[in-house]
This record gives sequence, structure tokens and C-alpha cells, in this order.
Amino acid sequence: MENVFPGFSDFASLDEIGPIVLSHGDGIHVVDVNGRRYLDANSGLWNNVAGFNHQGLIDALCAQARRFPGYHSFFGRIADVTVELSKRLIGLSPFEDGKVYYTNSGSEANDTMVKMLWMINRARGESERRKIITRHNAYHGVTIATASMTGKPYNAEFGLPLPGFLHADCPHFWRYGLPGESEEDFTQRMARNLEDLIEREGPETIAGMFAEPVQGAGGVIPPSKGYFQAIRPILRKFDIPLIADEVICGFGRLGEMWGSDHYGIEPDAIIASKCLTAGYYPMGAVILGEQLTAALMEASDRFGEFPHGFTAAGSPLGSAVALKALDVIENEGLIDNVRALTPHFQERLGRFADHPHAGEVRGVGFMGAIEIVADKSTKAAFDSKVGISEKIANTALQNGLICRPLGASVVLAPPFIITRQEMDGMFDTLEKTIAEVFADVRS
Repeated sequence: MENVFPGFSDFASLDEIGPIVLSHGDGIHVVDVNGRRYLDANSGLWNNVAGFNHQGLIDALCAQARRFPGYHSFFGRIADVTVELSKRLIGLSPFEDGKVYYTNSGSEANDTMVKMLWMINRARGESERRKIITRHNAYHGVTIATASMTGKPYNAEFGLPLPGFLHADCPHFWRYGLPGESEEDFTQRMARNLEDLIEREGPETIAGMFAEPVQGAGGVIPPSKGYFQAIRPILRKFDIPLIADEVICGFGRLGEMWGSDHYGIEPDAIIASKCLTAGYYPMGAVILGEQLTAALMEASDRFGEFPHGFTAAGSPLGSAVALKALDVIENEGLIDNVRALTPHFQERLGRFADHPHAGEVRGVGFMGAIEIVADKSTKAAFDSKVGISEKIANTALQNGLICRPLGASVVLAPPFIITRQEMDGMFDTLEKTIAEVFADVRS
């Protein structure tokens, strides 16, 4: 590890406990170079939903590598499997028709969508429509544009966001609801604030709004009740496209193909990645609905091309793996398992609500978070120097469990193949871990 610079890593923790160097996977477990097994309760980074050694996915990758391992998707030349995947994705989408543009990650897909919106508006003679709305505590990526869209405080270290990237309210009722305010009233306040933001900035300057169905890297924050139904008419009123960032929620995490289905979002485009290949190949996609497809085609015709692309995007290898991953999720019982075990997952998660330092326990589908607080009555967090969620995650590692610290929260997002017995083992280990950490904190 002396020559590796890891991303999103707490270097103090690394100095204290050292890195975990992995050699292989087995089902929902990963194994380090010393032979120690860890139950990965976060599916890698939300994406290894079929486990770490699914033979069908491995075979699809190997077969495509033998037949046609790599090509670009420029100049109207594209692999047959990528054409097939595009048809499959439009068929799975909420759109009757449309087109798919490929990237290598969710960050690149969101970044691409921004450029698409800018090009469409210039072609329409509305070149001032450039501002992008996202939300505080949202995560949309790490490129310059998508880091500007990501409403996390660490981006200030890069001098971001860039001008023209606006952050609306985070619809987290537990954290931001006012005393005596109902959840329904909170939602209406969020909608009013969004409309005020649009009118203050000038609706003629807004290119689009991007929103995750559930704010994943924000700490698993489901929207307040009726949130998308409240904001959708406002966006339509001002002709502002709504882009659903389905990088985490897409392809079954909530027990439905899309988070948009779960929340009735009615997006104009979808951003996909992660579960698209079940974590077996880097791939992202912009899935455009009919209206944005037509607008982008017209803009591209005016210029003569769409001058944007990535060398490896639309790779035959990635496309073959994605086709197999979608088949596995739909037809090998993975999404059915999420639906079947979600009540048990949420019931076991909900038991943590009685813990004196669990401020909020929240979740939907196979996503859950426990927000750790110092004082439950005031929702006050522990001093950041305590690093409470890092302590829990590091102790969990010692107990053979990988969970993720996100701010003051501990997050779980298990692979779709997890069994009820494995799920109980996961929660039993987390209960043991939290008890150990607080025994140490109290001492």
C-alpha cells in the first residue's frame, strides 16, 4: 500500500489499523491476503449486488473477451452487444422511447448530462439556461462539474462549487423539520423554497434539476412524504427538466427497477451506473426520454455532431456484462429477494432505534442508516474528534463486518443475494460492535 493513494480514506484510521488488502471474494464475503473473511454489508460501493464470484457474470465477461474485447462507440461504429443493451435499457426505463449514451462511471454520466442540457439550450437560443440545481447533502460525482453538483462540505477544499451550481434544501425531515411542523408541512416548505430559489435566480437561467430518489452518500436519506409530487409541478411550470440520478437506487436496490418507480418521480432522463454491471465492469449510462432525445438530436444536427465522448464508453465487455447483470437481477431472483427480505431488513434495522445514541434509524428497500448522536433529545452529534462512526466501522472490521461510516451515520446496503440467515448474522455482528464501541466510549 505504500505506493497507493486511496480515495475517500481516513488516513488517521489507516495509520492506526492499516489497510485491508483483498485477494478474492466468495458470495457476499471478501477475503484478504491473510485469509480473513469479511461480510461486505455495503455491496462494495453499493454495486456488487450479485456477490463477488458470480459465475454467470464471469463467463459473460470471458466469452465477450474471446469474441470482441474492446471498441469505441464514436463515428456511428458500435458493438452489437451495446446496441442490444441500449434496447434493453429503454425497455426497462419509464420511457416509451429514447436513447442511451454510455460513459465509464456515474460521475461521467452526470457530467455528460450537464453538457447535453447546455448544448440543447444553446441550440434553442436559450444559452443563458446553464444553472444546475441539486440539493444539500446530495452526491452526484467527483468530476469538476459533478463535484460542484455534490452538496457536501468537503468540496470547498477544491474551491467548489463552480458558479451556476445551486443547492436547494435537503428534504430530510428528521434533521431539518421545524418544531411542531408536520412532515406534510415540511414537504410543502421544501417545495416553496425550491420555487423561491428558481424565481430568485430566474427560471430562464435554469438548465435542469438533478435528484437522487434516496440521497445515498448523504447517509441514506429518503425524501420527505410527497416530496417529488410537490416539486414536479414546479419544475414543469418553469420548463426545467428533472434528471433522476439512479446510480445507487437503479436496478433493484429499493425492490423495484428504479427508485423513480418507488417514488413516482416521472423523470425526463435517468443516470445509471453501479448495479448496471453488478460491479463487474466500470460503466455508466445517460438514459434520455423522448423529449430530451429529440432536443439533443436537433442540437447535434445543427452543429453536425455531438462533440463529446469517452474512449472506452459503450465497451463490448461492459455491455455483455451489463446484459448478463440485468438478466441476473430480473430473472435469477435477485430483485425478488430484495422484495422478500426488505421487511426483515427494515425490522432488524429498526431495533437500533431503542439505542440511547441512535438519533434516527432510517431506510428503504436494501438501504439503511443509523445516525449516531451524543444526545438523543437535542439530536446533537458527537464531537468530530471522537470519530464515532469511524470507530464503529473499524471495530466492525475487527469483527468481520464491512459497514460504511457516512458523516455521523453507519450505513448498510447488502448485496441482493444475501440470505435471511446471513442478514441476521450481519445485524448480530453490528449489534455486538456498537455495544463494544459504546462500552469503550463510556470508559
